[in-house]
Amino acid sequence: MDPITLIVTALMAGAALGVKDTASSAIKDAYAGLKAMAGKRLAGRPDGLRVLARHEEAPEIWQAPLKEELDQAGAGHDASLVAAAEALMRLIDEDGGRRSKYTVDAHGAQGVQIGDGNNQHNVFGIPPGGLGPRT
Repeated sequence: MDPITLIVTALMAGAALGVKDTASSAIKDAYAGLKAMAGKRLAGRPDGLRVLARHEEAPEIWQAPLKEELDQAGAGHDASLVAAAEALMRLIDEDGGRRSKYTVDAHGAQGVQIGDGNNQHNVFGIPPGGLGPRT
């Protein structure tokens, strides 16, 4: 996941969980810290802070504008901001099931399972394309 998408995803997840009573204080604190860091990065941009605030209220609508603002502000090259986003995502998803932790490339693979609880039945020795027409 590219750094800007990671930051926006973490902000979105943090906003969604931060308002819930069930969120841990660590998640709430990490979200507040990430939001503050993003705010500092966007402070010099004419619409930056407004877009960040609107994103918290309606993330689906303001996701693309926030990505653009963060990209223009150079947030993808801010190692501490990216690290804060990664830390928040680790807190939110401790088991690592999100795409930010795993990258799977199954291009060209055969007989592959991705995920948990799958069943797979393989038959070996059949040429690619099947058995062909029956006569």
